[in-house]
Parts: sequence; structure tokens; C-alpha cells
Amino acid sequence: MQIVGVTTQHEVHVASKSHKFRMNEMLVIEDGELFEPKGEVVETFSYNRYIPMGFDKGLVDQDVLKSLEQIGYDIGADDIHLAKVRLFDEAQKPIQTGATVRHPEFNEIKELLVKSEPAKGMVLGEVKSTDFIAESIPDDLSALMNMQEQGETRVQNGVPFIFDIRAMQQYPHIGVFGGSGSGKSFGLRVMLEELMKLRIPTLVFDPHFEMNFSAAMEGAKGDVSFGDKYEVVQIGREVGVDFSALSTRDIERLLGAAGTLTESMVNVIQTVHRPRESYYTFSNEIGNLIEALDYGKQKVENMLNDGGMSREEIEKYSTFKKLLDQYGSLPPASVKGIQWRANRLNQAGLFQQNIRAIEQAIHNGKLVVVQGAVWLLQVFSSYVIGSLYAKRRTYKDAKLQQQQGEFFPPFVVVTDEAHNFAPKGYDAPAKSVLKEIAQEGRKYGTFLIFATQRPTLLDETITAQLNSKFVFRTVRGTDIQTIKEETDLTAEEGKRLPYLRSGDVFVSSAIMGRTMAVRIRLAHSTSPHTLNPFDELEQMTEVNDDEILAALADFLPLGEMQIMQKLSEMNAQAGKGWDVSEWRVELERLCGVGKLKKEKTPFATLYDRA
Repeated sequence: MQIVGVTTQHEVHVASKSHKFRMNEMLVIEDGELFEPKGEVVETFSYNRYIPMGFDKGLVDQDVLKSLEQIGYDIGADDIHLAKVRLFDEAQKPIQTGATVRHPEFNEIKELLVKSEPAKGMVLGEVKSTDFIAESIPDDLSALMNMQEQGETRVQNGVPFIFDIRAMQQYPHIGVFGGSGSGKSFGLRVMLEELMKLRIPTLVFDPHFEMNFSAAMEGAKGDVSFGDKYEVVQIGREVGVDFSALSTRDIERLLGAAGTLTESMVNVIQTVHRPRESYYTFSNEIGNLIEALDYGKQKVENMLNDGGMSREEIEKYSTFKKLLDQYGSLPPASVKGIQWRANRLNQAGLFQQNIRAIEQAIHNGKLVVVQGAVWLLQVFSSYVIGSLYAKRRTYKDAKLQQQQGEFFPPFVVVTDEAHNFAPKGYDAPAKSVLKEIAQEGRKYGTFLIFATQRPTLLDETITAQLNSKFVFRTVRGTDIQTIKEETDLTAEEGKRLPYLRSGDVFVSSAIMGRTMAVRIRLAHSTSPHTLNPFDELEQMTEVNDDEILAALADFLPLGEMQIMQKLSEMNAQAGKGWDVSEWRVELERLCGVGKLKKEKTPFATLYDRA
């Protein structure tokens, strides 16, 4: 391998007769005067005289062509492999044309690739095209994981990519971007597994009900169990919002998430809500106020003055009068709007629990997965993130002021479909607290990992604060443009984004100091949604057919004219409510798929076992 053509301080061209260059392959240029600079392949090109395309386009120009001939390449006969190599560090002067190029030893590029020890960092995958230095990789960095490529599982044979999570104190927050099927959710799962291994308290919002780690992935490295390292909770079952702990502003945000609030609705909340009251008290007061407004002040006073009412009725109308005296000027439509929104949240179970289970798990260093519908997660996330962040901030502020405060651990907030929680251009319940964490969280030890298919739709303030970005395959042009603006991806890497294989990712991180191409490792656990939906359909059809055949066993062979006679027995056996025509259709279908056979006799048509 040799340097050919015109060289610059940033880029060189390398040629070889035998070696086919690979993207992101690392090379060392043996130019002692420049202390053997290192670089990686950013573009490749091969030439063969049988292919009717010359050197007029692509990677090389006439200068490269001339230098190839001068160093002994036969342009008309040889297969020539060329690569554009971008240097990691700017050279002080142009590199010597004709200089020899070789693959590096691990120690020569260790500082570029490995920023943390496996025990202290997140072992996320393998740096692509580093298998050339496999023999020089030390034992403590070898065989850390299994990889999967082209459906085959293999042991790691390149340099491991270890994300230095401790450096997030200086370069906080992670963005995970990628389109559907790019491996984004799989990569996020691997990150969460590593957070659990490191016992870092983590709060995960899971709108797809897929972040469960109980099912082991076939072929994963070692026997890893996460059973005691995480908890899954659902809103309305194990966790919810303690209504009595909410401020008036909190209630405005929560009810605003259930449906847009008008100014008069906000006024209703500010007027009616009292600190520390329960949801039952608040709901009753709103309900009574609506009924009182429907009656009207004049009618209520007339009822009280007329007499002849029971004690319960007197109490009822007295309550109405008191409410009308206090809140009679409030618009009935606005009060009803507040009632509808509060009822919607209550029926979803939001006000029937508290967040003690989450707080306890965070204290114990666990990962907590919060599941629920997207709109409910948006509402709940506003409350729970705000509460936990306030506890952490209070502790740190007290410590800085040399006061005694209750310890609350640092933690990480993770969410998929992040553009729903912090959208660009309009408000969402959790957006303000997430922006605050994005801008100030590192001082208090609170960090964000945001995953989204649409980075363009994510709030720009937050996107700008994501110091590490994992970019999987992305097709949409606006998203690619956003990614280019927010990362140091080169033009060549940007062109490759729509064609990345599932599981391949560009990692643009201030921690690493440059963009790296990485293959995500095989996860230890698997998502409950990994079954192909068409396989699922086939399985369910198979199960249903087996059940029908078992129910028919006592009736076969079955004559067509016997269906009416045995209809009730067949329905009871199969657990169906079919009529004769439906049974005939089902029997014909089973014959069509070869599970029954149909025989026609002079006397009847018979259905029997195949």
C-alpha cells in the first residue's frame, strides 16, 4: 500500500494491487518526518480494465493516474484498489507521495479508540474495520461480547467500543437517532443493559411496552440475568400521581395534557384548587359547583326559603349556595371542561397511586421502566421527572451550602419517541423540565438519553445539548440535514446514512473527539415484539385449526346432512356459536389446506380425517 497523487495536510490517496480497502479502515503512513500520521478510509474505489469506466470520474484525477504509472502499476492490466484517507490530526506539511502505508498495531491507536475500561464504561459494540489489529488487542479487551452479522453470531474480533459514561459529567446527554428498522431500539436496549450492569439509577419511559429484559437473547455472550436490576411499572397500576402533593401549577400542566386549557379554565383551577386537598375533595367540589351553576343562585335561594325539605336536602342546597357565593362568576362550560379532563386522567388510573415505587428503585440503583399510553406518559413524565430532579437538586444545593440534606442519587432519564415529550414548536407537559435538565442537569448529576426516529421534530435547545449522538440508518432528507448540522459527520458519511445496515451506527461524540463507525453488539435480552407478525398469524391459525380438529374428532366421518343434527354438540365441543353454513365453510377450508379430506358417495358427502 502506497501514497499516490497530490496530498494535502488533511487527506491522501492510497493505492494497492492486492488489498481491497474497507470503509473506516485505519491506516498508518510511514512518514517518519511527520511522526507516522494515522487516518481512516472515508471513500474506496477499485479499477479493472474490463469495466468500461476510466479514471475520469470518482476518487482520482490525472495526478493520481500518473503517480500510479510511475511506481509500477499497469493501468491497462492490473486490478487497482484505491482509498481516500482522512487524517486524524492535521499534518504540518504535505505527506510524501510514494510513502508506504500499513495497518496499525493496537497500541498505536489505543488512545483514539478506547477511552474507558470495560468495567467502568458501557460496552456497546465493536469499532468497524478493526479486525486487522485483532491479534494485538490485549486480553482484557478481547472476547467481551458476541456480534451478529448476516444472521450469523460470532465472537468479537475487533476493538470494543466502550462509551465512557463518567465523561458525561463534562459532555452530558445522548441522542439516539434512526429510522424504522435501523436498529435504534436494539441499540437503546444495549445501552440500558449496560446501565444496569453499572448499577446506574435510570428512569425509562416506554410507550411501546417493549423494554422488558426477562427473555434471554439466543447466542448472547455469557449467562447474564437482569432480574434484580430493573422493575417494570405501569401507570394506574403500580404508580401514579399523589394529587394532594400537587401544586396548582402542577394541576394546570396535568389537566392541560389531557386537553388544551383555555384562559377561563386556568382561572377555574386557580380559583377552586386548594393546597393539599385530595382528588376526591377536588372532584366533589367541581361536581357540586357544576350542579349549583345549573340550578342558578335564584333557584337555590328559593329552595332554601320555601322549607319542607329533608335535612340532607337542606345540606345539599346550603353547599350549593356557599359554592355560588364563592365561585358563582365562573363560566359553567369552563368548569365542565375541567371536570372532563380530571375524570379522563382519573379513569386512566393516574390519581390512584403514587411514585414511591419509582423513588425506592432509583435509591436502590435500579432501572425503572414506566409503561403506558403515549399521552399518559407525557402527563406522568412531567410530574415524576420534576419530582425526582427537584429531590436531586435540593440535595446538591444543600451540600454546596454545607447543609444537611437527604441523599438522592444521580440518575439518567431515557425515553423512546422523544419528540413526543419535547417537541419543537409547541409545548408539551414535560418539555420545560426536560429543557432545564438538558441545560443544567450535568451540574446536578441528571442526564438524558433521547431516542427518536425524527430528530427534526425534537426541540432544538435539547438537540443542541446532546453531546453524544448515535446515528443509525436515516432516510428522510430533513432528518439527515438536521443530523449534519448537529454532528461532525462528513459529507461522505452523510451520503452513507440511508444505506447503513441495521445495527451499524455512526457515533459522533465530544467524548471520543471524532465520529466513529460502530457495530452494536448482540443484546443479552430480547424484545417481546421480535416475533414476525406474519409468523404470529401463521401460529395462531395453526393453533385454531388444531382446536377445531380436536373438537371434530368424535364426529368424523361427518356427513354433510349430519351437520344440522349435531350442530349444538359440535358448537359445545369447539366453544363456538356457528350455524350450519359457517361449519360448512370451515370444513371446506380445512379440506383446502389438507387437514381433512372430502369424499362424495352416491348417498352423501363425507368429511373425514386426511
